[in-house]
Amino acid sequence: MSTNITVPELGESIVEATIIRWFKSEGDAVKIGEPLLELETEKANFEVAAEKAGVLKSISKGDGEDVEVGDVLGVIEEGKAAKEAPTEEREKAKAEKEPEPKKETKEETAEEEHPSAEKVTPVARRIAEEHDVDLSKVEPTGTSGRVTKEDVESYIEKQEEEPSKAKTPEPEPAKAPAVRIPQEAQTIRISRDGREERIKMSRRRRTIARRMLEATQSTAMLTTFNEIDMGAVMELRKRRKDAFKEKYGVSLGLNSFFVKAAIGALKHFPQINAELDGDDMIVKYYYDIGVAIGASEGLVVPVLRDADGMSFAEIEKKIKDYAQRAEDNALSLEEIMGGTFTITNGGVFGSLMSTPILNPPQVGILGLHKIEDRPVVSNGDLEIRPMMYVALSYDHRIVDGREAVQFLVKLKELVEDPESLLLEG
Repeated sequence: MSTNITVPELGESIVEATIIRWFKSEGDAVKIGEPLLELETEKANFEVAAEKAGVLKSISKGDGEDVEVGDVLGVIEEGKAAKEAPTEEREKAKAEKEPEPKKETKEETAEEEHPSAEKVTPVARRIAEEHDVDLSKVEPTGTSGRVTKEDVESYIEKQEEEPSKAKTPEPEPAKAPAVRIPQEAQTIRISRDGREERIKMSRRRRTIARRMLEATQSTAMLTTFNEIDMGAVMELRKRRKDAFKEKYGVSLGLNSFFVKAAIGALKHFPQINAELDGDDMIVKYYYDIGVAIGASEGLVVPVLRDADGMSFAEIEKKIKDYAQRAEDNALSLEEIMGGTFTITNGGVFGSLMSTPILNPPQVGILGLHKIEDRPVVSNGDLEIRPMMYVALSYDHRIVDGREAVQFLVKLKELVEDPESLLLEG
């Protein structure tokens, strides 16, 4: 009996994906639940697992192809053993995808090279394949129990640092360091003289481009600015950072202050925590705050659910966890869907001022920037203070300039008086 391998439901509003790579070749034996291939969507990466045991009879959609929900990717022939004499084409395909075969059985080799998604992140698996690393020898170091990109890179470094037991070889001429091409640059065509290259954008990068264009074309977006004296927050962090980290195991960063301050300001101006649906305005009296994270494979915005009920420590822990798993491409759809308001921090990259772009269907996004010492007049005296520019981009269709300006004023008041965040945030 044959069973089709199809593109599963990918989550709310997601109908397309791109095949990153097949883990199996035609003729390979597969087990129930064993990952067959990896898909990239605009939100996250997914592994498609075998629903039946048998042999991968055929592959109808190859690496790099765009597919839609319900498309047939291949066929599994149930209950048959893999062919003992694979065709020349299949042997060649396997040689390109797999390291040199070992003496283990096919099933044992598959388990080593393609551990389940619960044990290895997609990025870690990709790096392991590129460097012929046996993932069964890599120990996870994080609290999630999964082998991450850092674990694999650390393992590779240790292997390279181990002294060779053989005689010292003759020194070789220095070679240029190997450069790992990011996922979105895997398909490259270089011009004749080598001064140009054409790179196919990843699914995520294409989606980011499309959504940014839609945000500017489908909303009446304006931006208003203010500046905040960060002295009180920095002084509080200095006094409390050691005790906070010792108690909670995480540093007291700026994120938690601005999440709490944004929530306090949204409570005063609820139309900024809303969205448009036709002629209706849906005002939300819950606070699912998206935090933009610039991972190496593209921007993602995981969401702090009901952030008004979270403590400072819970916010910092969650954002740290999100940042690590965003880099490993291990965020779930539930963690990046929805959100009522977004915060993005260009200051971590050195930005002094910028105009953040809305994250539809949200109607407000707060942009944070670099803290810089600047001369400021305070009570008639000129002082040097640590100042930060903040920006609020908003949809002018339902948010007036008055409310946008007052939102930032309220945010400024809360951040400059951190103790007030306990009451209003």
